[in-house]
Parts: sequence; C-alpha cells; structure tokens
Amino acid sequence: MLRRPSFATVASIALASVLCLSAGTAGAQDKPPLKLGAILDMSGLYADITGVGSEAAAKMAAEDFGGQVLGRRIEIIAADHLNKADLSANIARDMLDNQGVEAIVDVAASATALAASEIAKARNKIIIFNGPGSIRLSNEACGPYTVHYVFDTFAQANVTGLAAVKQGLDTWFFLSADYAFGADLEKDTSNVVVKSGGKVLGSVKHPLNTSDFSSFLLQAQSSKAKVIGLANAGGDTINAIKQAAEFGITRGGQKVSPLLAFITDIDSVGLPTSQGLLLAEAFYWDLNDDTRAFSKRFMERVKRPPTSAQAGVYSSVLHYLKAVKEAGTTDAAAVMKIMKATPINDMFAKNGRIREDGRMVHDMYLFEVKSPAESRGRWDDYKLLATVPGDQAFQSLSESRCPLVKK
Repeated sequence: MLRRPSFATVASIALASVLCLSAGTAGAQDKPPLKLGAILDMSGLYADITGVGSEAAAKMAAEDFGGQVLGRRIEIIAADHLNKADLSANIARDMLDNQGVEAIVDVAASATALAASEIAKARNKIIIFNGPGSIRLSNEACGPYTVHYVFDTFAQANVTGLAAVKQGLDTWFFLSADYAFGADLEKDTSNVVVKSGGKVLGSVKHPLNTSDFSSFLLQAQSSKAKVIGLANAGGDTINAIKQAAEFGITRGGQKVSPLLAFITDIDSVGLPTSQGLLLAEAFYWDLNDDTRAFSKRFMERVKRPPTSAQAGVYSSVLHYLKAVKEAGTTDAAAVMKIMKATPINDMFAKNGRIREDGRMVHDMYLFEVKSPAESRGRWDDYKLLATVPGDQAFQSLSESRCPLVKK
C-alpha cells in the first residue's frame, strides 16, 4: 500500500522547487545586458532625420525581438555627438571601453561617422551606419566590421542626377556643405552628370548649419545652370530650398534639386514650395503594406513617420540581433559572417545583402514631391516614379576602393 507523503514532505519539495526556480532566474539576471550604442544628432540640424526617432526605432527592434538574446537583456544607449567629430570619437571610445557596448549604430553624419568608425575598427567592434552618406565609409574607410546600411552619396547621385539629365536638365551648379558628406555628394553627382552628357558650370561651399544662403544662391543664379544641386542635408537643405523660393529662382526657370532630402525636410518646407522636386530615397512610409504597418507603430511613439535613416536603424538592429542569436555569441567576426550571409527581408528591404565592402545593397526609389492638390493630407508627400535595383543604384564592387575587396 502506497503511503501519502506528509505535509512536511510536500512543503519541502515545493520550497526546493521555488529555490531552484529563483536560482535560475537570478542566474539569468546576473548576465550583463547586451548593450547597443546609438550615436546621434539629438539637438542639431539632423535631429529630425535621426535623433530621438533613431533611438525609438532601435528600441522597437529590441522589443520586437523579444527584449533579450542569449539570456541577456537588450539595452539601447543613446548619446548626442553635437555634430562634432572629436566628440563622436570620444563617445564611441567610452561606449566600447567603459560601458560594455557590443556594437554601434547610426552615427548620424559623415564626419562624425568617419571618426567613430576608426575607434570601432581599432577595437574590432561592429559599427552600422544609417544616417551618414559619405561613400568613403564603404570605400577607403571600410573595415571588416563596418556596414553602410541605408544610402550613400553614390546612390543618391546616381538615382537623382541620372534621372534629371535624362529629362534635359543637363547643366548644373552645386551648393555643397563644407565637410566630407557635401564634398562626396558633389563629386559623385558631378561624375554622373558628366558621364550622362551634362556639364557642371560651377560650385560653391557653404558652412555647416548656415542660416543665410543669399550669397551662395546668387552665385548659383548667375551661373544660368538649369539645375542647382544641393549637396547638403537636414536644416541646410530646408533653408536653401526656402530661400531659393524667396529669391524667385525657381520662378526664373532654374530647378533646385536636393540631392539628399527626407520626408521631414519636405514637411518643413511645405508642398507649395517643394512640389515637383525629384529626390532619391531608400524608404517611404506609404510605399506598401509593410512600410505602412511599421510606420503606424512608429508614429504612435514619435508622432511623425520614420525617415529612411530611422527605418534603417530598426532593420539593422533586428538583423544584428538575429545574427547574434544564430551565432550564439557577440563575437564580431562570428556575427558579421552571419550578417553578410543572410539576406535581409523586412519592411525596409527585400533581398537586401551586405557585401564584402560593408555596403548593404537594396532597391532605391526615385520620387517626385506631390503638389498640394495631389496630397491627401500631411505626410502624403511623394509619388513613386521609379524603383532602381540595388545593383544599379550603388557603386559596383569593380569600382570599389575598399581594401577588403578582391580585384
């Protein structure tokens, strides 16, 4: 006959189970969090493009992944580089050396990205660029653990410049921001214009974050160029477009072409002033069902749709976390091997891939800004003119100047 266990025995077993469960939970909590660092422009002219939106996108990716990986809680650390290259380098150094950050994302501008990249490369850590555009990041400044994810100056020039010249807009004058990104964007667009049979009539450089474009616009106006190419971004692009309209430049027959513009820029300028502009983008919130679903959730947090840079942050963080899980480690070499071997299929890219030079190749889009009459409401700003396959939009490996590319 079986004897029923006494109350004391049952209590002992239950207590032991609770203690074991508590020990297991404590063990998981004892693991350090997996920290990802986002170096952003939180307060300057690129704040709307990256800023709190990029931080929110990274946190959304961590949450959608489940909040932890390899038994470690995922933590997003954000810092403001104030658009200073030396500060960006110091932040990257502190994140990687003192805060235990495993990888860095965004970095928001080209000069700051180039500075942070050197710090990450010296420590064999993964760094993913979402906001910066300089082609140097996947050329001379490439590294085994660097990824240029969203756009670059070559693709922006190739998609926008080629389309403009094909429409007969074949003489150009450039207003370029006086730093790495502006120089690269002007150079890459000039090459496209000339190769397509157009001419570059001149250029002028302006200080970063300037408020007065009058002297620069007068030079562009006097050049009689059909197109004034704006090789700048953020607040500089917004101010240049607004002041060109005030000067009557577009009414005089010249066309202003922002070589890098985001949905937030167009919203700031307004459709009456920006209608008809041609621009290249890597992402648009209203492109398809997937982009709309993600953007709806993003807007609930940030109160405006994501820029391409912010959408790229979400996609790249999710891609990184999936690779960490599959690799079973945060070791940069193991994780990067999987990131490069795994196609990217999400709301940002279809069949995207990271090449040996770190360039993430994906489709780019040519849009025209709608007129007020065509728009159904705020943020309904673009109509799609063309989808450019990634292998046509981005620089080919045969032209790459990345030391990692085998010729």
